[in-house]
Formats: sequence, structure tokens, C-alpha cells
Amino acid sequence: MTRAIGFLVYPGFQLLDATGPIAAFEIAGRLAAGAYALHFLSLRGGLTPSSAGVTIQTTALADAPHLDTLLISGGDGVKVPATCEETLDFVRAAARDARRVASVCSGTYVLAAAGLLDGKRATTHWSRTQDFQRRFPNVRLEPDRIWIQDGAVWSSAGITAGIDLALAMIGADEGEAVARRTAQQLVVYHHRPGGQSQHSALIDLRPGRFDALLSWARQNLAESLSVEQLADRAAMSPRNFARLFAQETGVTPAKAVERLRVEAARALLDSQPLQVEDVALETGFGDSERMRRAFIRAFGQPPQAVRRRA
Repeated sequence: MTRAIGFLVYPGFQLLDATGPIAAFEIAGRLAAGAYALHFLSLRGGLTPSSAGVTIQTTALADAPHLDTLLISGGDGVKVPATCEETLDFVRAAARDARRVASVCSGTYVLAAAGLLDGKRATTHWSRTQDFQRRFPNVRLEPDRIWIQDGAVWSSAGITAGIDLALAMIGADEGEAVARRTAQQLVVYHHRPGGQSQHSALIDLRPGRFDALLSWARQNLAESLSVEQLADRAAMSPRNFARLFAQETGVTPAKAVERLRVEAARALLDSQPLQVEDVALETGFGDSERMRRAFIRAFGQPPQAVRRRA
């Protein structure tokens, strides 16, 4: 059975939001002959420019074939399709008739504007989180996920996460062996290692006066890194340090240290044949149970499950 995959783009779409999943489905369609037929769609059809200036030849929505899957790209131009009733009507019809609909990055705005995400779990690019939550309070946004499936509606985080989403769909359609071989051809992870966090711990924290201190902590995770030790290095009293740190970074010193340790432990589990207990010691957790609790808070999975996924 050949599945028709429609990629909805518009002027100003992010090129990799579309071409990443396109490449994944194209390769999977060669590995599993005839699995997919790819269709590139826009409101009026014709050449549609990406934000980079590269154009894609598209078919008008009115002439779109019956789709198995509709995938909506994100990009700076997303405001137009998210406020275009003709486009939203097409997306709603696809949700009724197709097996699944999906978005990459800020393409989530189109799904939400069409009313397809009310009461559902979804994700989008981390930089859009606050604006999206303000605009669509009925959506159960999970901003630290790479991709989410809630029933027939799928969504993914920014840009390259569209490839993760496509690989997950390919695995569901054609089996994990095809998805794995597709990932090998793309030279990407079959399952991105370390759970589904979108970004690193240091990027997640607000920049400010404690950047150098956090960089030092990352290089010295085996230290206790208590509030007292960090405050001493910052030449501040513990009480004043804890208050200013939380005010500037958005998290407590203990939570920031835990994020750094979890990130380092995840990297070791992905790349080194170390026992979980040794990783816990090397990253300053002290014992595996403490590390296990931190992993569940961060990724919803214990270290052993994260390692198996990697």
C-alpha cells in the first residue's frame, strides 16, 4: 500500500522543517518500495519560497490528492496559514479524512488555530513556548519534548526534530528495521539519545552574571557543588547568592546543578560502556538511586531505559 504524504508549505517556511521529513520519507520509500508518494502543497500552488529563498514547486490545496498524512512545516511565515480560513478548512478536512496530521516546529500554530489541539498534548520550538501558551491556553503544551503523538495528531519541536518525527512515523508504518536503515542513510540517530529534551542545560538557563560559574560547575561535577561552595566561588553570602541566582536564571542552584549532572550522565550513558553506578559517581550524584530519581524528573525514564533507547 502506498501512503500519500502531503507537505504543506507557504511563503517564508523554514526549509529544513520540510526537507528533513521529505528526505526521511523519500529514503524510506526506496527502502520499502512503494511505501510513500510525496506531495508538496501550498494554498495556490506553484513555486513557494522558503525563508532562505529556496523554492519548492507545489500543488494547490484545491487539487491535493487524498492524503494518508498531512505534515505542516513551520517558519517565520506561519502567521499567514494560521490565520487563513481556506488553509485552516483544508487542515480540518485532512484531520477528518486522513489517518494523521502533524506539524514541525511552529507549524503547531496551524494545528492549534484549526482547533485540532484543544485538550491535546503537543510541542513546538522552545523559543515559541510562551507565545504559544498565551495564544492557545487549551493546548497541553509540553515544551521540552522532541515530538509528541496524541491520537491521530503529531507535533514536533524545532527544525531537525521533524526528522525525529518522520522516523517515528516510518517506524509505525513500515517497522523499526526500515526506520533504522532510513536513519543510517540520513546519518542521524534512529532514536535521539538521552530522552527527549530539546536543548542543553546551559542554553535553557537565562544568561547573566552566573554564566562563568555554571561553566565551572559543569567542569567540576564531582565536587559537592552545594549552595555554600557555589556562593563562596561567586564571592557572595549563601543566602544572597541563592536569591540572586534563582532571580537571574529562573531555577534554584540545586536544580541547575541537577540539570548539568543529568546532561553529563546522559552523555556518558550514550557513549561509554560504564556501569550506571560509575556514571553516578563520576557526575557527582553519589549513588545510582539519586541519579535515577533525577532522570525520571528530567526525562520520565530511569537511566537504564535512556541507555536502551540510545
